[in-house]
Amino acid sequence: MSETTWRPMTAVDLHAVLAVAGLVHPAYPEDEAVFAERLALAPEGCHVLVDEEGLLLGYLVSHPWPAGAVPALNALLGGIPAGTGNWYIHDLALLPEARGSGAAGRIIAQVAGLARQAGCTGLALVAVNDSAEFWLRHRFRLVDDPALAAKLASYDDAARYMRRDLQDRR
Repeated sequence: MSETTWRPMTAVDLHAVLAVAGLVHPAYPEDEAVFAERLALAPEGCHVLVDEEGLLLGYLVSHPWPAGAVPALNALLGGIPAGTGNWYIHDLALLPEARGSGAAGRIIAQVAGLARQAGCTGLALVAVNDSAEFWLRHRFRLVDDPALAAKLASYDDAARYMRRDLQDRR
């Protein structure tokens, strides 16, 4: 595989991001407006993975969001609550040809650094597509919170809320 680079996402990337989302997460469709809003609310948390020719191979969408809260699938946020001390990974998607390249680990480390700089004490996400094992390898832990059950069920029965504390610097 050719060399890949993470770069900031722009509005021009949204069509390609939607195409990747449709391939990687067909069971979790989201409207372009959802991606556009996340990009507008937290551009520093939105990145795309491109190869040497500029072909988009993946993306990461993330933003501040309260710990223990899960945004509904395919829903606009309306804004980021003030004083949020948690960073939420809304979506990380890589095309099959980019998997196993270390690109995911690089962007997770980058977003962890960004979250620390923003004063956040943790990262959180909802693991779907049987990805919990992947996230466990990146120092996330499963959080069993009955209060989240209904929200997680809107994703699917296997969806899991996960959190990573940012106290350590690794």
